[in-house]
Amino acid sequence: MSDEITDMLEVRTPAHFKALAHPFRHRLLFALGSGPATISQLAAGLGAAKGTVAHHLKVLTEADLVRAAHTRQVRGGTEQYHERSFRRIVGEDSVATAAMLGAVADELAGDDDPLLHLRHLRLTPAQVQRLRATLEDLVDNLEEADPAQPRYGVLVSLYRRRDTPSPG
Repeated sequence: MSDEITDMLEVRTPAHFKALAHPFRHRLLFALGSGPATISQLAAGLGAAKGTVAHHLKVLTEADLVRAAHTRQVRGGTEQYHERSFRRIVGEDSVATAAMLGAVADELAGDDDPLLHLRHLRLTPAQVQRLRATLEDLVDNLEEADPAQPRYGVLVSLYRRRDTPSPG
């Protein structure tokens, strides 16, 4: 595995699907989005047992979704810090999409003031291309604020409804 964090990870391997099949692993990935953390820090932050965190981190590491960031010497041993191996994750098929939407639904349920809009529009192919490019540009160019600020999830989707025939 590379020493650099990948900008975008596409969910496509059996190991990715296995790793993303459990909701607690999504919580771990979201928690690691704040930066590297130890098993103890993750367990305390998520209200889980260290053994549970260690097990799920192992699955995520085997799927190359998490990696060792660095170590730190402490009294009595060495602490291992873990980090995500990617900045953002994309799902190109229905199984990956369903897994990610389930994780987002869990996060939305805990938010007192979520913003979620679903709208169906009739668009020309040119409008679709322009909207897609605008959304991709917006997400790609969002700048991270001060690390002390709260983290927000951004979910962007553009899809053709099944009951709409393909152009042509």
